[in-house]
Amino acid sequence: MEDIEQTEKTFETKELTISMGPQHPATHGVLRLLLTLAGENVVKCTPYVGYLHRGIEKLGENRTYLAALPLTDRLDYISSMNNNVGYVNAVEKLFGIEAPERAKFIRTIVAEMGRISSHIIWLGTHVLDIGATTPFLYAFREREVIMDLFEMLCGARLTVSYPRIGGVRNDISQEFLDELYDFVLDFPSKMDDYETLVTENRIWKDRTVGIGVISAEEAINWGLTGGTLRGSGVDYDVRKYAPYDAYDKVEFDVPVGTNGDCYDRYLVRMEEMRQANRIIRQCIEKLPAGPVMADAPKFTLPPKDMVLKDMEHLIHQFILITKGPTVPEGEVYMGTEVPKGELGFYFVSDGSGRPYRMRVRAPSYVHASVLPRLCEGGMIADVIANIGTIDIVLGECDR
Repeated sequence: MEDIEQTEKTFETKELTISMGPQHPATHGVLRLLLTLAGENVVKCTPYVGYLHRGIEKLGENRTYLAALPLTDRLDYISSMNNNVGYVNAVEKLFGIEAPERAKFIRTIVAEMGRISSHIIWLGTHVLDIGATTPFLYAFREREVIMDLFEMLCGARLTVSYPRIGGVRNDISQEFLDELYDFVLDFPSKMDDYETLVTENRIWKDRTVGIGVISAEEAINWGLTGGTLRGSGVDYDVRKYAPYDAYDKVEFDVPVGTNGDCYDRYLVRMEEMRQANRIIRQCIEKLPAGPVMADAPKFTLPPKDMVLKDMEHLIHQFILITKGPTVPEGEVYMGTEVPKGELGFYFVSDGSGRPYRMRVRAPSYVHASVLPRLCEGGMIADVIANIGTIDIVLGECDR
């Protein structure tokens, strides 16, 4: 008996430091978390990014405004269409030009298609991380339809580079609109399937309700945006409060949560998909006729058919491609609502055809920084739920 008591007195527990990632499948990319554990409890969480750094901002400063567009596809590669829309809107603000109404509606359509596609991937991977496999398989069914529609529209599925400074690359066909409208009519029933599988599932609620709670005030102070912010009850959406393209011409609701936990952030994004579907339907029904590129020869490329048969147009295109447009001096910031939050582009122009400075405000980078706040004090299993609930992609974390 004395030996047992002596053993209990001398027995000590030690904190264990482990590295989760950068190759862990549940870190949603090459994210490394250095976790200090006391048993199953997380004492400290330190995120490390930079394993996917490609220098997109510096590459953009060495290209013309026209040539830098495809770089933005590689930021959040899950929603490259939304990145393109954000970039061209920011450059148009700098140039002082405006896209035609039809182009604005088309951009809004493809941006909301990108939102659904991104949220579908988030839903599938988030529930897979926690242990549910069926929604993951269902999710790729709907995403594949959107990818096929993108391919019909511009020939690309993932890195599309479809929007253009001053409009869009090409007009949309009636066949595309018909197939998209069929998808819009069918999608709510698919959402019902997801809700039936997940929303009231008791295991899902055990793993998400009350996990990763962050208050509205803290969320604002951390700089959170998108569904991660709205899950804490903050009614802020760039599309509502600083509308661009055709968002001021359609009706949609901004869903907000109340508790600021993983479950509320899940509910917010689920409703966002329904609202995106609603926006697409309105844009199709209200789509105006007209050109899809702005009449601004100093900044926009001439039509391809004219380039092939007219020397002046050929020379004009050559100058814009090689030297870039003559841009007013100054600086500009433009934020847009992408699936993961507010994506902002900041340009400083020295009057040349290339940006003197190009900086990207990437929501995933900001959201990765809040992981210590969400994880510390919880269980190691909750770390996985917290990573999934902030919906990050390391492509735009590292840039």
